[in-house]
Amino acid sequence: MLSRIIEISMNQRPLVLAAAVALTVAGIWAALRLPLDAVPDITPPQVQINTGVNTLAPEEIEKQVTFPIESEMSGIPGMVELRSLSKSGLSQVTMLFEEGTDLHRARQIVSERLQQLSGELPEGITPQLAPLATGLGEIFYYSVDYKKGATNRPSSRREQLMQLKLIQDFQIKPLLRQTHGIAEVNTSGGYEKTWVVQPDPQRLLNAGLTVPDLASAILENTRNAGGGWVELGGEQVTIRANSRITRPAQIGEILLKHPGSGQPLRVRDVARIEVGSAFRTGASTENGEEAVVGSAIMMAGGNSRITAAAVREKLAAIQHKLSHEVEIRTLYDRSELVDHTIETVEKNLTEGALLVVVILFLFLGDFRAACIVALAIPLSMMFALLGMVELRVPGNLMSLGAVDFGLIIDGAVVMAENILRHISARQHALGRLLTPSERRSEVLASAREVVRPMFFGVLIITAVYVPVLALQGIEGRMFRPMAVVV
Repeated sequence: MLSRIIEISMNQRPLVLAAAVALTVAGIWAALRLPLDAVPDITPPQVQINTGVNTLAPEEIEKQVTFPIESEMSGIPGMVELRSLSKSGLSQVTMLFEEGTDLHRARQIVSERLQQLSGELPEGITPQLAPLATGLGEIFYYSVDYKKGATNRPSSRREQLMQLKLIQDFQIKPLLRQTHGIAEVNTSGGYEKTWVVQPDPQRLLNAGLTVPDLASAILENTRNAGGGWVELGGEQVTIRANSRITRPAQIGEILLKHPGSGQPLRVRDVARIEVGSAFRTGASTENGEEAVVGSAIMMAGGNSRITAAAVREKLAAIQHKLSHEVEIRTLYDRSELVDHTIETVEKNLTEGALLVVVILFLFLGDFRAACIVALAIPLSMMFALLGMVELRVPGNLMSLGAVDFGLIIDGAVVMAENILRHISARQHALGRLLTPSERRSEVLASAREVVRPMFFGVLIITAVYVPVLALQGIEGRMFRPMAVVV
């Protein structure tokens, strides 16, 4: 069959050239659609449950929150590992699943089981699923800060960070989450602005009140409430109590007691109201100075290069909607890393092809034969790109950069060298140049001579990669793409 393929190729040379052109066009089409990344994503399929617990110690969090969640999650189909973490303020349960597991289905099962825990956890604690992302999903980091020379920024750095965090949480983050392929936008650093009520214990004692009484009064008087409706003149009028506060001074006016003939007792009489910040558990810095930093998290299975570029364009559009004194600065852009990786791969391919041509020319003594052999590299890569798109194998430093050029051109070198040897020997025997028909005949005979050992030799070398396809876990996710491409 191999000899038959060679014979058809010799007799139908226009068809072979057309097939090569078609392969080139199809390969370019595949290259434009191939997902690109810097390195393989070695994160296994996982679902994570995060629970914020601000009032319990780590030991209590483990007993009252983490353990009940672990018990409820046991036995989920396809789960291979269940681990947890309990620390101050946080309970985290991570479930790892088998390769090929549908993460959407796994998250649905986890959500259904979480609903059954509503009555077993402490009051006010709500577990939440982590975003549908992987460990390598952080594709873009940026900072939000005032421009140098801004005149309307707060005087102290603490007040600046508080204001910048408000801009990040209420202006930038909601708009950035609309970007296609983004699972979540996280914020780190800054101060969360709050209105702090600091009670005076002695004044509360003199007034016959306790701290819970003060907290209850503030809670009841800072909520809107509906009171139904009444008909007035044929119109239906809604009754409601608008008690939402808009500034700290309104908290001080909340009534605590009304002794009748005396002066009413208000919150400002027993407590001090001021602008403060919530308790912080971490901070972020930029160039050694504390800053507000945002990070865009890509959805699992996304194209990091395209998604990072979309985030960059979205942030540029958001910048025009912010105050002219506030700027968004890029700290890390995954697309730049991917571009540098692709440049490395392209450089390796180009230099490898040129090196092959030079070495072959030196050993074969025929420039045309060297170029024909070197054509095996781009044509093989075009065919590989088609297979990668079909099999959804992303292009990265491992899948593309680890391909061995020697393996690609091995068969072509053997065949080209044997053809040159036969043609040279025939011309030397006849004492003249071969005619076109004699040249085709000699090429066909010499190709048939080496096609079987050449084919099986390359097949044996390629078979070395077969065991790589059997790798599992992190090793499989790292090296299997390379074997598939080969």
